[in-house]
Amino acid sequence: MEWLVWIGTALSLAGLAGLVWCIVSVARAKRQGLSDEAMRAKLQRIVPANLGALAVSAIGLMCVVMGIALA
Repeated sequence: MEWLVWIGTALSLAGLAGLVWCIVSVARAKRQGLSDEAMRAKLQRIVPANLGALAVSAIGLMCVVMGIALA
Protein backbone atom coordinates (compact mmCIF):
# COMPACT_ATOMS: atom_id res chain seq x y z
CA MET A 1 0.00 0.00 0.00
CA GLU A 2 2.96 2.27 -0.52
CA TRP A 3 1.16 3.98 -3.39
CA LEU A 4 -1.65 5.03 -1.02
CA VAL A 5 0.87 6.73 1.24
CA TRP A 6 2.35 8.68 -1.68
CA ILE A 7 -1.07 9.70 -2.99
CA GLY A 8 -2.04 10.82 0.49
CA THR A 9 1.17 12.79 0.82
CA ALA A 10 0.49 14.57 -2.47
CA LEU A 11 -3.08 15.38 -1.42
CA SER A 12 -1.93 16.67 1.96
CA LEU A 13 0.66 18.91 0.35
CA ALA A 14 -1.89 20.22 -2.14
CA GLY A 15 -4.27 20.98 0.72
CA LEU A 16 -1.51 22.69 2.66
CA ALA A 17 -0.66 24.83 -0.38
CA GLY A 18 -4.33 25.80 -0.62
CA LEU A 19 -4.40 26.78 3.04
CA VAL A 20 -1.28 28.91 2.61
CA TRP A 21 -2.90 30.60 -0.38
CA CYS A 22 -5.97 31.41 1.72
CA ILE A 23 -3.82 32.88 4.51
CA VAL A 24 -1.89 35.04 2.05
CA SER A 25 -5.11 36.21 0.36
CA VAL A 26 -6.65 37.26 3.67
CA ALA A 27 -3.45 39.02 4.73
CA ARG A 28 -3.42 40.97 1.45
CA ALA A 29 -7.06 41.91 1.90
CA LYS A 30 -6.36 43.21 5.40
CA ARG A 31 -3.43 45.28 4.16
CA GLN A 32 -5.61 46.91 1.50
CA GLY A 33 -7.79 48.51 4.17
CA LEU A 34 -11.07 47.69 2.45
CA SER A 35 -14.45 48.77 3.74
CA ASP A 36 -16.48 46.28 5.76
CA GLU A 37 -18.66 45.30 2.82
CA ALA A 38 -15.73 44.88 0.44
CA MET A 39 -13.81 42.86 3.03
CA ARG A 40 -16.84 40.66 3.66
CA ALA A 41 -17.28 40.03 -0.08
CA LYS A 42 -13.61 39.13 -0.48
CA LEU A 43 -13.67 36.79 2.52
CA GLN A 44 -16.86 35.12 1.28
CA ARG A 45 -14.98 34.16 -1.88
CA ILE A 46 -12.04 32.79 0.12
CA VAL A 47 -13.98 30.71 2.66
CA PRO A 48 -15.08 27.96 0.21
CA ALA A 49 -11.49 27.60 -1.02
CA ASN A 50 -10.33 27.39 2.59
CA LEU A 51 -12.83 24.64 3.40
CA GLY A 52 -11.96 22.78 0.21
CA ALA A 53 -8.24 22.93 0.96
CA LEU A 54 -8.88 21.71 4.49
CA ALA A 55 -10.96 18.81 3.17
CA VAL A 56 -8.31 17.82 0.61
CA SER A 57 -5.65 17.91 3.31
CA ALA A 58 -7.77 15.78 5.67
CA ILE A 59 -8.47 13.22 2.94
CA GLY A 60 -4.75 13.09 2.20
CA LEU A 61 -3.93 12.46 5.84
CA MET A 62 -6.56 9.71 5.95
CA CYS A 63 -4.95 8.08 2.91
CA VAL A 64 -1.55 8.19 4.58
CA VAL A 65 -2.90 6.60 7.76
CA MET A 66 -4.75 3.90 5.82
CA GLY A 67 -1.68 3.20 3.71
CA ILE A 68 0.43 2.76 6.83
CA ALA A 69 -2.23 0.65 8.57
CA LEU A 70 -2.65 -1.66 5.58
CA ALA A 71 1.07 -2.04 4.91
